[in-house]
Amino acid sequence: MPELPEVETVVRALTPRFVGSRILNVEVISPRVRRGRVEKAAGQRIREIRRHGKHIVVQLDAGVLAIHLGMTGKVLINRTPGPYTRAVVTLDSGALLFDDVRMFGRIEYSKRLPERVARLGPEPLEISRDEFVSRLRSRRAQIKPLLLNQTFLRGLGNIYTDEALFRARIHPRALASRLSRRRAAELHRAIVEVLTLAIESRGSSVSDYVDAEGRQGWFQALHNVYGKGGEPCPRCGRPIRRTVVAQRGTHYCPRCQSS
Repeated sequence: MPELPEVETVVRALTPRFVGSRILNVEVISPRVRRGRVEKAAGQRIREIRRHGKHIVVQLDAGVLAIHLGMTGKVLINRTPGPYTRAVVTLDSGALLFDDVRMFGRIEYSKRLPERVARLGPEPLEISRDEFVSRLRSRRAQIKPLLLNQTFLRGLGNIYTDEALFRARIHPRALASRLSRRRAAELHRAIVEVLTLAIESRGSSVSDYVDAEGRQGWFQALHNVYGKGGEPCPRCGRPIRRTVVAQRGTHYCPRCQSS
């Protein structure tokens, strides 16, 4: 699933090309991906394109298009529609295609940001260290499921949670409330570092993710643990272990990461 860095990469590609453009038509090919009357976006001008967690938010004159890529969704610029094209947005400056093999993604139109999106937790790159530490240590939950909880912190997914926990030397099953302030602060730093570097690397192409121009990211070449079960830990050489936490494949070093 595209996570914060992948969605941010797409937003940065769309912004200079389409802010100020007028939407001429919205064609929904697969109704399953639609929420609300997305056709009402036609005739409106794009005022802003921003990211809200894993959502692409297109602010219009009198409404909002919120796009969630789901597991396999892509937003592509000026491409020929194919067998997995689920919607086409035609503008006076080009076209946007929404492709989605599994159709878990959504395009939603509403007058304002949908409530379930608006109430997501704070942004990992904006929350202060002190607020993060306070929120984290007040929760009696395992750390990985907590970080994946979008109402706690929006935008993190499996890849970057595993990578941040490795950097911070924290076991994915560690209890958040038992972490010292120092270790919680170290986790905050690790999250910011991992996300910043991943954005600079245009995200991770570990499955079928490509950006709006159809280009792959390259942060997967910098992964320390994610997807590396059985390979040696880059710190200690012990094999990376793969397990399941919160129904997600989870990668960590049993020697370097403690609870």
